[in-house]
Formats: sequence, C-alpha cells, structure tokens
Amino acid sequence: MSATIEPYDDHLRTANRAVVEHYCAAWRAGARQALADCYHDDFTLYYGGANPLSGVHAGKPAALQVLAEFSRRTNRKLTAIVDCMAGPNRAVVIAREAFTRGALRAELERTLVYAIRDGRLSACWVFDVDQPLVDRFLAD
Repeated sequence: MSATIEPYDDHLRTANRAVVEHYCAAWRAGARQALADCYHDDFTLYYGGANPLSGVHAGKPAALQVLAEFSRRTNRKLTAIVDCMAGPNRAVVIAREAFTRGALRAELERTLVYAIRDGRLSACWVFDVDQPLVDRFLAD
C-alpha cells in the first residue's frame, strides 16, 4: 500500500508566511490591538505544563484573557523573534522572551506553532524550552 503525497501548495505557504510576519511585526512594535486583530474569532490557545494556565483555551476572548494573565504573572518582554517560517499547513514563530517575577528572572526561547484560517491565526500550540521554569513563573 502506498501513501498519497499531497502536492506542496506554495500559494498557501506564501499566504501563511504573510500572516505570521504581520503578527511578528505587531509583536515587535508592541502593538497590542494589532496583535489581537491577528487572532481569528475562533482562536484556540493550547498551553502545556503543570500550572494554573495549562490547558485548552477556546475562543478569542478566553485566549486573550489567558494571554493577559500570562503577561501579568511573568512580566514578559519580547527580546527577539529568532525565526518565523511557514508551510501550507502551519506557521511557526520561535521567540525569545524575558520573564521576571519577584527575584525570579529568566530569558528563554518559546516555539509557537500556528494554524491559520481566513487570513488569521486560528490556533496556537506553545512549546517552552524549559517548561518547569515557566511553571514556576505561573504558580499562584
């Protein structure tokens, strides 16, 4: 039995790359409303780990609330977009962020894998290079 190989759709790759590059530009600029506008109304955020924010957060309002709480708990600051890439099915951003909470400080890379629908980010799976450390920042 042979597997069917889907043809590579360069048009979708180009479209997805444009969406994720627009998102990265807004993130670099600190343009919060522009960032929020990049999310589809049905945006779903998938946070791993063992912390109060772990889990699936479905719908743009729920995801934005969790993102705001994440920022509040970590005082996160973008230090660099390491890479931004896209294929016909997903887009990926590797970002470096600095976190501070009291005496706890760290700078780490995060990999964000996005699904895109209707020209907007429709889902994000977050992979942290040091999940136990991120969990410490997010603890109650």
